[in-house]
Amino acid sequence: MSLDRETREHLVATIRRFVDERLIPAEAAVAEADAIPPDIIEDMRALGLFGLTIPEEYGGLGLNMSDEVAMIFEIGRAAPAFRSIFATNVGIGSQGIVFDGTPEQKAAYLPRLAAGDLIGSFALTEPDAGSDAGSVRTTAVRDGDSYILNGTKRYITNGPIAGVFTVMARTDQSQPGARGVSAFIVDAGTPGLSTGKPEKKMGQQGAHVCDVIFEDCRVPASALIGGVEGVGFKTAMKVLDKGRLNIAATCVGLAERIIDDMMDYAVTRKQFGKPIADFQMLQVMFADSRAEAYAGRTMVEDAARRRDAGENIAVLASCAKMYASEMVGRVADRNVQVHGGAGYIREYRAEQLYRDARLFRIYEGTTQIQQGIIAKAMAADARRRAGL
Repeated sequence: MSLDRETREHLVATIRRFVDERLIPAEAAVAEADAIPPDIIEDMRALGLFGLTIPEEYGGLGLNMSDEVAMIFEIGRAAPAFRSIFATNVGIGSQGIVFDGTPEQKAAYLPRLAAGDLIGSFALTEPDAGSDAGSVRTTAVRDGDSYILNGTKRYITNGPIAGVFTVMARTDQSQPGARGVSAFIVDAGTPGLSTGKPEKKMGQQGAHVCDVIFEDCRVPASALIGGVEGVGFKTAMKVLDKGRLNIAATCVGLAERIIDDMMDYAVTRKQFGKPIADFQMLQVMFADSRAEAYAGRTMVEDAARRRDAGENIAVLASCAKMYASEMVGRVADRNVQVHGGAGYIREYRAEQLYRDARLFRIYEGTTQIQQGIIAKAMAADARRRAGL
């Protein structure tokens, strides 16, 4: 669904106000407690954040990509943990069902995901299968009207609190790489499914990850997404293409917020009798940050429009995710430098946002994976032009 201009502006303003009044003031407490207060999560539910992209017939807002990134630019201005709590429902935890689920699967899960009553999680990464997603070793063996799953998933976002997992598992051992992988919906609490302890992370406190372990975990055949074996990797790639734009938008929002913090500090902090904002060497950092954030926003908006128009934007999504995640890291680093000694002190938040930003270059495809996707597509285009 595409929002009309007035509705979109109203929703953007509402989310911006929520970020400024509720989320940013709570950042320090969330980082200290490594938990988001239940009342904030309830407010997120009331705003409809858990259902931004889930179709209207299942209780969501059904936003198209352009409207989605407009909202995520705003949410991204707060510490990333706040986005993380609902982002799996908006993206990787629900979109496999939205794209490829059967009508029965959609009816069973999407309304609860849209309401935030159920937290979705995406279980792809394994101890030996991260960037090489085609090397999934978790198995799903057909046994009558069931599948039996065995394997371990690693670094699974929202794993400790998820009510349902989209799980990538190998159903055909004879098929190498991605061709033998299928996607399953597995409810938390299913016998044989367990979760490890939440990991202690460098940043993004309040967003939790853990191992998800399957030991002779029996699920009904109806849990196979779409009812078709061997297409799980295609489902995963559809989900990740969209998710990469969402992450790129988050990076842009966070960069813009960090720039505001940087400038607020620079115009009030004085050295040698004048604000440090007047020092030319720092002005280079300000200008570079502003230009790079603008470039990131433009890339995300362009790719989103093209996706809404029906174009295949897999390469553009990789471009946007690669650039924006690297860009926000540079901006966060400059912010620490501009703050000087204060940038190393927790009270000023610069060091926390610096640590928070670092993860964006890793998850949902590292920078190096994005570079590989982009370069391979470029080479393929060149070969076609050359008739090779």
